[in-house]
Amino acid sequence: MKDSDIVKSDAILVGIAERGSDVPECDSSLDELERLLDTAGGRAFARVIQVKDSFDPRTCIGSGKVKEIAELCTNNEIELVIFDFELTPAQIRNLEGDIGGDVRVIDRSMLILDIFALHATSGEGKLQVELAQLRYSAPRLMGHGTELSRLGGGIGTRGPGETKLESDRRHMKEKVIALEKRIAEMEHNRAVMRAQRDRSGLPKIALVGYTNAGKSTLLNALTGAGVLSEDKLFATLDPTTRKLELPCGESVLLTDTVGFIRKLPHHLVKAFKSTLDEVVYADILLIISDVTDPEVAEHIEVTRAVIEELGASDKPVIYVYNKCDMLDGGVPAPEGDNTVAISGVTGQGIDRLLEVIEEEIHRFKKKYSLLIPYSNQSAVSALYNSYTVLEVNYVDEGIAVDVILDERGRGVYGKYITSV
Repeated sequence: MKDSDIVKSDAILVGIAERGSDVPECDSSLDELERLLDTAGGRAFARVIQVKDSFDPRTCIGSGKVKEIAELCTNNEIELVIFDFELTPAQIRNLEGDIGGDVRVIDRSMLILDIFALHATSGEGKLQVELAQLRYSAPRLMGHGTELSRLGGGIGTRGPGETKLESDRRHMKEKVIALEKRIAEMEHNRAVMRAQRDRSGLPKIALVGYTNAGKSTLLNALTGAGVLSEDKLFATLDPTTRKLELPCGESVLLTDTVGFIRKLPHHLVKAFKSTLDEVVYADILLIISDVTDPEVAEHIEVTRAVIEELGASDKPVIYVYNKCDMLDGGVPAPEGDNTVAISGVTGQGIDRLLEVIEEEIHRFKKKYSLLIPYSNQSAVSALYNSYTVLEVNYVDEGIAVDVILDERGRGVYGKYITSV
């Protein structure tokens, strides 16, 4: 996929603004599409915005705009047109036929998939991207001869009387089943690793937020993780977990996650479910935002919407406004009880962030008295590794321990609790 046809390609970007709506909002979305194209290695040659009362079911845009795009492509040797919304297979075919030549039409989802393919590094990440590509491309397989080779899948042997299109579809279905099986095995391994982290009793914190908000930079600043951190969209696809010791002496597990974006295709959320489950199983969410972005409020809403879609909207949240060192003219950054302004690059505000994390994890902790049988002394060692042990006494009935436990600790050691 690294030899993708969009690398170093000039492209025309197409957006639609419904009549009476906010055209600048369409421009803003196209700005983001242009950044996606830049991340993929392409360059925006021109933008075309159609203001319409409703979508044309055949091509989404009017015939006049299609003609305008065709002339731009012909006169400037442009071979790629990217629509800022999802197209149906028929619309792609109609648009390519009407524009003519060797022009390829793709949509925002296809572009994001291309970026994911460029940035996936782990075996699981690559499989997840390939599965998402196949699921998205299968219904769009209209007989284009190069489509499967672009996805890295060859054509299997054809049965007697089977057309090439039927063979391609059969091959893709078989490939999807095989990928789903391999990913399921990896999900099982991830679940085992997650269970091991659960047994440690350490609070789990997920770094979530809009793509390029600085999540990886913050993880590196806090833990020295050495995760790739670039000023690009979707630089991180594979989750990374590192242990962080807080000033109070307690430790937590921090996990970096894939960034979100507006119009994030549902099939991408589905394909990356095992990765995004790190958000679901976290105890606390750090929503990281770029405070310098004029659309920071919208980016937070997009993040919260994806969190809700994942079923994790009940988690405690700390809002982290990153890149405050880049604020122009000392514009004040948002502050509040669960809101912190920081710079992952300079370290500004990091001490305050650690304080807020401590306050949050202690909010759900209480003192408990436990009586642990001598036959299970290893449980006492585990308590020392994961929780704040206040006092230990050896009595006739067993080992009496006073300890500060969180909700998970109450679940693990509940059978030993004698009083609160």
